[in-house]
Amino acid sequence: MNSIEIITKKKNKLELTKEEIAFMVNEYVSGNIPDYQMSAFLMAIVCNGMTIEETIHLTDIMIQSGETIDLSEINGKIVDKHSTGGIGDKTTLVLAPLVASCGVRVAKMSGRGLGVTGGTIDKLESIAGFQVEATKEKFIEQVNTIGVAIMSQTGNIAPADKKIYALRDVSGTTESIPLIASSIMSKKIASGADAIVLDVKVGSGALMKTIEDARSLAHTMITIGAHYGKPVKCVLTNMNEPLGYAVGNGIEVIESIETLKGNGPTDLEELVLTLGSLMVSIALDCTKEKAIHMLKENLQNGKGYEKLKELVTYQKGDMNQIEQDPYISIKSPKSGFITKIDANQIGEVVKRLGAGRMQKEDSIDYGVGICLSVKVGDFVLENEELVRVHFDGQDISMQEILDCFTFSQDAPEKEPLILEVIE
Repeated sequence: MNSIEIITKKKNKLELTKEEIAFMVNEYVSGNIPDYQMSAFLMAIVCNGMTIEETIHLTDIMIQSGETIDLSEINGKIVDKHSTGGIGDKTTLVLAPLVASCGVRVAKMSGRGLGVTGGTIDKLESIAGFQVEATKEKFIEQVNTIGVAIMSQTGNIAPADKKIYALRDVSGTTESIPLIASSIMSKKIASGADAIVLDVKVGSGALMKTIEDARSLAHTMITIGAHYGKPVKCVLTNMNEPLGYAVGNGIEVIESIETLKGNGPTDLEELVLTLGSLMVSIALDCTKEKAIHMLKENLQNGKGYEKLKELVTYQKGDMNQIEQDPYISIKSPKSGFITKIDANQIGEVVKRLGAGRMQKEDSIDYGVGICLSVKVGDFVLENEELVRVHFDGQDISMQEILDCFTFSQDAPEKEPLILEVIE
């Protein structure tokens, strides 16, 4: 068995055996297959796809490349949540404490980001003193004590995926449903949850640009979950404009706090309630209607916010000290309805400000970001504020930011946030 024969077989659209896939993955992780050959293999998968059997094999091989976490010492059913990533996606920061306030155990292992802004862990580190590292024993102890923990994912969960993901990021092989599905599901299954709720983003600011591709990804991940006896539910959500108003790290944490106080953006609240209702109904074996009622009640009575404070305090953070750079206000050049806010372009501007990483070794500026003052469908007057740009001396192009907005004299038809729920 050799790598060139396997690459050629996939190039010719033939189905690979588990042994052939394992050879490519394990030999690459061991350093015996060079980057250029693995890149060719990944590109063959991007061009020709994989069967569901091949995708399950790839998932299993990546799970077996590292350790799996046993969460059986945590009382109650563990339901994990994962997002495929989007602009302004701070959902976990609101969702985890709110769901935990309803009596559900939330054991969340999150990652850092190579993309537009940091991942959940990076956002939390914008809170002064917040500790994201813990032993497995301390992690389980915290969940059993206060009901929720958000920790950095251990480096030995699916290490094969970690190495392959880094190569995909620099070789133009990120947009492949089998590669995305196996990457997500290998980490989720290895992390020990009993069930998984997935937020699959669709649109200009997401990996999945069409709802057809998003459905395909969702069904693939549901099938993989079923193979491992893990119920998986997917929510397809609109990412044609940023989620909420804040896009950055520290400013997203601040927006999350305001949401738990009952003052958040309606779209972020809607998404949290949709995902949360699935998590609570699975964990507590109740109807989604009852779950939504519990979640709404704990948003209004402050229990969700109190649980966030408990979480931050337990992990040594200080919510009175969250990084946020000074801002300048950019005004509208004309009057009219906002018909489009280019989520992808907003994300690129924020990344260049320093909120995200170009390479995994890069440091993040937690205080920079863009906070929108308007959403699609709003009417603005000339010289009314469009955005606030938080930065600390970086060069910015006001015109580039203004180009993210499209104006019209006619009110647009508002797109729904929740496109589909696949159970």
